[in-house]
Amino acid sequence: MSGTNHPINGKQRYLLFPLALFYWGVIFWRNLFYRIGFFVSRKLPCTVVSVGNITTGGTGKTPMVITLAKLFQEHGKSVAVLSRGYGRSSAGTVLVTNGYSPPEDWQTVGDEPHLMARKLTGVPIVVDENRYRGGTYLIQKFTPDIIILDDAFQHRAITRDVDIVLINSGDQKRDLKLLPYGMLREPWIHLRRANIVFLTKINLHKPESFLLSRLNRLPIPWFPCRTETGFRLVGLNNRKISAGDLTGKPILIVSAIGDPKGFERTLKGFGPEIVKTIVFPDHYRYSREDVTKIEQERKRSHADWIVTTEKDMIKLEALGVSKLPLYALPIEAGLTPEGEQAVLKLVLGSQT
Repeated sequence: MSGTNHPINGKQRYLLFPLALFYWGVIFWRNLFYRIGFFVSRKLPCTVVSVGNITTGGTGKTPMVITLAKLFQEHGKSVAVLSRGYGRSSAGTVLVTNGYSPPEDWQTVGDEPHLMARKLTGVPIVVDENRYRGGTYLIQKFTPDIIILDDAFQHRAITRDVDIVLINSGDQKRDLKLLPYGMLREPWIHLRRANIVFLTKINLHKPESFLLSRLNRLPIPWFPCRTETGFRLVGLNNRKISAGDLTGKPILIVSAIGDPKGFERTLKGFGPEIVKTIVFPDHYRYSREDVTKIEQERKRSHADWIVTTEKDMIKLEALGVSKLPLYALPIEAGLTPEGEQAVLKLVLGSQT
């Protein structure tokens, strides 16, 4: 969760130093081996666009993948998405959707690929821990013009034509330290591998000057990106309420995402009375006991509605919540015109 990590005290630093040193060494040698060609990146016969981050979650990768897939479709390109399928119960190559079929259940493919399948039309989606194998399957079955690799900045076994990296605008100095001291998956300087950076959730978090300074020193372009919402919240059985109806109403917020503070700030923009916020770990698998506790808390706090994310709704709706006043707020990545044009120039210009 961006901006919520507690500083590590001196004793903890000594205890974690061997782990941090080992982690740094693994990253250093792995990247060196790719750079000198000891580890080989293989090329797929289409344009490959990676959407990733350099920190541990909370940057808005899923909304960005959805936004980019729609953008490329609008420009006449056939698009497919390839994901690892984090947290799924299956293994190997699994077709989430052919672009039109109902997606496989979220436990089998992962919550994020399942959500993408629900929100995209005409976009085949595959999950595979072996990205090259999954990409080859997409090429053989669907021959897309563009494959979007979800969460793949650190995955270098596939050559990508464009590397897009997302940075949460709410990141603090303590976040931008290497794991386990901070949230960096690899050193900040490795952003030089990227082609373009988006500073996400710019309307939710005012970026600190140190972050803007670091971005401005990068030898690659960066652009701000907003979190945009729909005008309606969607409940079970396609029930809907206007986002404006939240104004002044008591609500209970439930989420299990990388940046719950950002989601809460999004909802605050509609002016509700937030009586309680329940936060679970990212990618959490809810139980029926959790649903019972959520309902008990709603009654205790006298909340009119329970508001959650689309990703959480997918997991909750399978647990017998039909009687709950549960609604999800749709969220999208809002690119600036300049950012959109920069992406299109990079991606469409890379096709031969």
